[in-house]
Amino acid sequence: MPEPTVRVRFAPSPTGFFHIGSARTALFNWLYARHRGGTFILRIEDTDKERNTPEALRVLLDGMRWLGLQWDEGPEAGGACEPYFQSQRGAIYQQYRDRLFAAGRAYEKDGAVYFKLLGERYQAWDDHKQKHVEKVKSPPPVINDAVRGRVERELEEDFVIFRANGDPVFHFVNVVDDIAMGITHVIRGEDHLSNTPRHVALFEAFGAPVPQYAHIPLILKTSGAGKMSKRDQGALIEEYERRHFLPAAVRNYLCLLGWSPKDDREVLPIEEIIRLFDLPGINQNNARFDEKKMAHINTAYVRALSPEQFAETGRPILAAAGLVSEGTPADYVRDVLVLCQEKIRALDELPHFCSYFFREDFATDAVARDKLLKSGEPLARLRELRAALAAALDFSDAALERIVHDLATQHGTKTADYIHAARLAVSGMSVGPSFYGLLRVLGQERVLGRLDRFLAIV
Repeated sequence: MPEPTVRVRFAPSPTGFFHIGSARTALFNWLYARHRGGTFILRIEDTDKERNTPEALRVLLDGMRWLGLQWDEGPEAGGACEPYFQSQRGAIYQQYRDRLFAAGRAYEKDGAVYFKLLGERYQAWDDHKQKHVEKVKSPPPVINDAVRGRVERELEEDFVIFRANGDPVFHFVNVVDDIAMGITHVIRGEDHLSNTPRHVALFEAFGAPVPQYAHIPLILKTSGAGKMSKRDQGALIEEYERRHFLPAAVRNYLCLLGWSPKDDREVLPIEEIIRLFDLPGINQNNARFDEKKMAHINTAYVRALSPEQFAETGRPILAAAGLVSEGTPADYVRDVLVLCQEKIRALDELPHFCSYFFREDFATDAVARDKLLKSGEPLARLRELRAALAAALDFSDAALERIVHDLATQHGTKTADYIHAARLAVSGMSVGPSFYGLLRVLGQERVLGRLDRFLAIV
């Protein structure tokens, strides 16, 4: 008999932030759906009217799209199980509530509706109220978790499924929505494991198949001291978008928080991750967040971009910093960005790293200038280089390298003596991209003008 088509869901409650733990849960569901050729559903738990605003929803949807986690069914995508907002599914919850009453599995007490467990009833002493209370000891639901293995947790009391104000509780709507949407696998954080026995009991009461559960490890703070919260640095996806991390790099790193390929590779294309990802590969141990590792992976992705991709990604960043405008020649911007790519670790470094290509009022590193002036004869070297560059008919990298090499040979010094002094003079910085490429991209006229200005000031 063929296996049913995989249907997984991500069911967040939008609060205005897209937490890294929520993003990782969405990613694992998305990966499993793509790995199995199934369906990834986005379902919104939006009954908290104060926090679940349209603006909060937009943060969530934009964050998921930024990460490349497009959903197959859900808000703005539609689907056969609409509506995908919990606040719009009240009539469905009432129908399922009535089914429990008809089956004798629900009863009302003090205005609230309780789910009735089936099992042995017994008397217990309540120390707080100083009286005997009747409890139910039902057979412990068995959870065959794809990550945790066999889990048994006893249920000793009936539990509320509708509050006195008529609102259904999380446990009830979670199960009802999973049944109505045909969810086959529930992939969620380990902190939900304690809820699962109640959910299993509800599935069984409705006569519905229990989905395959997979409770994934928590994400801990960098220190390892506790679960990562929204207040911790690096905890919000929008931070990485604001800092111009590449979404593919963030997504790659999130995969490694609780899962890894058997060969322990860290940087993998998403197609390879989809091929390799499966529930048995998820770790049981909690994952510790490491922003340095994420930054390292991001650097690898930045340097792997094609020149065209890097230029396309970098230009809006320079524009936002006020360095380029619509009138700035595209070829020049591309040449600058391609030159800088090999030295850039993160895209948010771009405005500082290459601002001198676009403005003449750049500052000069005072510490580097003072150090330069105390060593050898830097001004003599600059004058020698200035004369040679003024006479140059070829301003290619190879020609510029020959000029510097010949000067060093002629004057019995090192090429570095010319390079360090000239780099500081034309860029204001002691470090940067390829020196010869720097001169070539700036062009002969601008290089000579900057050398003259530096010599006059110093």
